[in-house]
Amino acid sequence: MKALVTGSTGFIGSHLVEALIASGYNVRCLVRSTSDRRWIESLCVELVNGDCLDIDTLKESVKGCDYVFHLAGLTKACREEDFYCVNVKGTENIVNAVLQANPDIKRFVFLSSQAAVGPSFNGTPVNESTEPHPVSVYGRSKLEAEKIVGSAGDRIPVTIIRPPAVYGPRDRDFYFFFKLIKRGIFPYWGRSQYSLVYIDDLINGIILSVENSAAVGKTYFIADMEIHTNEEIALTIAKILGRPLRKVRVPRAIMPFLASIGEKFTKDKSIFNRDKVRELHYRYWLCDSTLAQKELGYKPAVKLEDGLKWTADWYKINRWL
Repeated sequence: MKALVTGSTGFIGSHLVEALIASGYNVRCLVRSTSDRRWIESLCVELVNGDCLDIDTLKESVKGCDYVFHLAGLTKACREEDFYCVNVKGTENIVNAVLQANPDIKRFVFLSSQAAVGPSFNGTPVNESTEPHPVSVYGRSKLEAEKIVGSAGDRIPVTIIRPPAVYGPRDRDFYFFFKLIKRGIFPYWGRSQYSLVYIDDLINGIILSVENSAAVGKTYFIADMEIHTNEEIALTIAKILGRPLRKVRVPRAIMPFLASIGEKFTKDKSIFNRDKVRELHYRYWLCDSTLAQKELGYKPAVKLEDGLKWTADWYKINRWL
């Protein structure tokens, strides 16, 4: 079994590559010349140079692969057009490359996001039958990408995975909050509720989806099946780090202004940007993984406190904290 992974050098992609190798797959990684390969350079993988914005490189990359896992995408950007260029056009390119160069593929898996559907507006977790209402540019771009993947479903077998916020070793988004909490700061803009998923559980859900024929043509939310408040998350991290916590109230009305200032200093590298603030205005980022549980046999194994502790330990060992 040969699998191509785009986004293989990233947080989720590098974990998927490791898990696929452990499961007996031969793994081909699509990498750009500028990619930071630290997480995969010691692994037994085939590296191919290419870019999701260059369809000619993609045609060669997908040849001979039984599975394609399309994880490459942009989660943070200051310009709206960047989201659409990478997330929409890049997805369109790789789908077309598969249709043209490898139409007999066994499965094409697209990693989307809960942001493509948007938050719950009444506190009831969203599920696969919820009408999408993305509230951020990122979310809209992922929904457009989902539509491209879905439109190819009559020609190649496709599956779409929508995780909520993902955390674990190598992640830089949660790392931002770990750093704040280590300093004793808990930015608080009101009580919010979230679904989360630890990286190992997400990877397990992705692999289960390709090993089950029921997943063909389907979309699944993969989460930890729990509801977490922002206070619970912050207090758990503070306990793990052994730090007292001071709640710093941040009025929602000034968050866009603060984010615009942050963008000037961090370019497109910070999780705290104007597009992310559009999502933070909503209180219920909850999703339901019942369908994955019933059809794929998915069962989350990692509790929040364990996952956050393992993440903190990794940050400490690698001197991020």
